[in-house]
Amino acid sequence: MQLITDTKTLAETMRAVARRPYAAIDTEFMREKTYWPILCLVQVAAEGVEAVIDPLASGIELDPLLETLQDERVVKVFHAARQDVEIFHHLTDAAPTPLFDTQIAAMACGFGDQIGYEPLMRALLGARIDKGSRFTDWSRRPLSQAQLAYALSDVTYLRDAYPILEKKLAADDRAHWVAEEMAALADPALYRIAPEEAWKRLKLKGVRPADLGPVIKLAEWREREAQTRDAPRGRILKDEAIFELARLKPKTPAELARARSIPTGFERSRAGQAILDAIAAGAAMDKKALPKIDRAERRAPPPDVLDLLKVLLKRQCERFHVAPKLVASAADLEAIALGEDAPALHGWRREVFGALALRLRRGEIALKLGRAGVDVVPAGDQ
Repeated sequence: MQLITDTKTLAETMRAVARRPYAAIDTEFMREKTYWPILCLVQVAAEGVEAVIDPLASGIELDPLLETLQDERVVKVFHAARQDVEIFHHLTDAAPTPLFDTQIAAMACGFGDQIGYEPLMRALLGARIDKGSRFTDWSRRPLSQAQLAYALSDVTYLRDAYPILEKKLAADDRAHWVAEEMAALADPALYRIAPEEAWKRLKLKGVRPADLGPVIKLAEWREREAQTRDAPRGRILKDEAIFELARLKPKTPAELARARSIPTGFERSRAGQAILDAIAAGAAMDKKALPKIDRAERRAPPPDVLDLLKVLLKRQCERFHVAPKLVASAADLEAIALGEDAPALHGWRREVFGALALRLRRGEIALKLGRAGVDVVPAGDQ
């Protein structure tokens, strides 16, 4: 194992990685007290290369690593990649490419819903991973050899598992399934956090039209402040405080001080005045420019149709040996039951489940209990 603490060694290691067709990558990070995740370790394993990179080492520059992440010749292999990709997207404004997520690939290969790293490595490689360093504070230095070995095991097994999954996907003609999912995972829209759109993170059910402008502007101010101060959103202003202030619409520091969610003295601070300005700007927004919020109660899907769709989904997933959550979510099933569009009706999901789901809803097919389980038969033949 190699612990890299300087840019020169990192560049040499990345040149070796760039000569391999794929590399397994994992990160250790912390974000409990910050807005942006603090990258504490990066583990890399390729054929003949195993390294742990210390991003917190004095003077180290991560450019060689970040350049390799964009090297189209090297497949970057992660497990449950979303948070890792978010970190690298923040550093480079781009997702690692090309990308392969073994958790998603495992779901496409029938290993169950959102299977964890250790169970998957045990299933594929018979690996037994020591979890003794699982709750390490990765920001503290020095790290012990046991901690570094544990961190490295997150990529050495991953490196060995990748060709097994790739071969199985090819044999089952499912590589295009995973490619479709990887394109979605690499979409920059997943990782760009525009303050102007921060209101979309809030649950707006019950927000009055007159309060919507202030909610939008308060959420925007909070997001900018959190990013600038590198602090969690909740430490700047909690969601409940946004809704309370939008209802009260205080215009003066004295009125702001009467809000239950505002601590004593806060109304006299720079942030207090910024909140008053955000509320005023929100209240002054052109009502025609406000987003349309669907306030209608969603129709409940017919329970019998929903139950039939669940049975069909289970039947199809067992037949194709694929995890149900990868094929259709609960929201997908409800949408289909209501005659609405859903992701499960498109792409590879349509051939596995969506097309039959539509035929079932239209009454063109029926489900019949057969000797080996549930059968799909033409309507009227049951």
